[in-house]
Amino acid sequence: MARYTEAVCRICRRENNKLFLKGDRCFAAKCSFERRAQAPGQHGGRRGKSSDYGLQLREKQKVKRSYGMLEKQFKALFSKAERQKGVTGSNLLILLERRLDNVVYRLGFATSRSQARQMVCHGHFQVNGTKVDIPSFLVKNGDVITLKEKSRKNAYILASLETVVRRGMPNWLELDKAAFQGKVVQLPVREELPMQISEQLIVEFYSK
Repeated sequence: MARYTEAVCRICRRENNKLFLKGDRCFAAKCSFERRAQAPGQHGGRRGKSSDYGLQLREKQKVKRSYGMLEKQFKALFSKAERQKGVTGSNLLILLERRLDNVVYRLGFATSRSQARQMVCHGHFQVNGTKVDIPSFLVKNGDVITLKEKSRKNAYILASLETVVRRGMPNWLELDKAAFQGKVVQLPVREELPMQISEQLIVEFYSK
């Protein structure tokens, strides 16, 4: 599976937005974006005026990188959102939130989406009692996500659950820390998504 392997703090600086890609480090004083909030590279401090295309590209890149996806996968998900009824931009964001790796992250079992993706790939979670190791798996209303019994002493997961309050729990998810499981109590709606995203720019980008 192809994935980004370079320094992720550069991504936040390039997008001029804190994307919380490093988990708890992003909340600390040593966060690279807080210390150097300029684009990486020799000429990073010179942010010129962007064209309409540039604004659309940056918004698409910001969302794609926030969810840890590569272009082919992200474009395929956009095509799926386009085929659904309703507003394409909102459909896209809801599909992104429904990905299993994102749900594991939102529930607090991981401090970042990249960590959540790795845990899912390693088979730590079950959905409705069945092991699912596909990060792009889309959860449905009523699905129960459970941490496997043998994974419940994992130090990284336990540490992440202790700090979940700081990251916040979305209204469409419900966590039972004692049982190491979460439930999708309803599908997310656009108004509940925490990130500041102008999804219409992404629609305009792919509509060219």
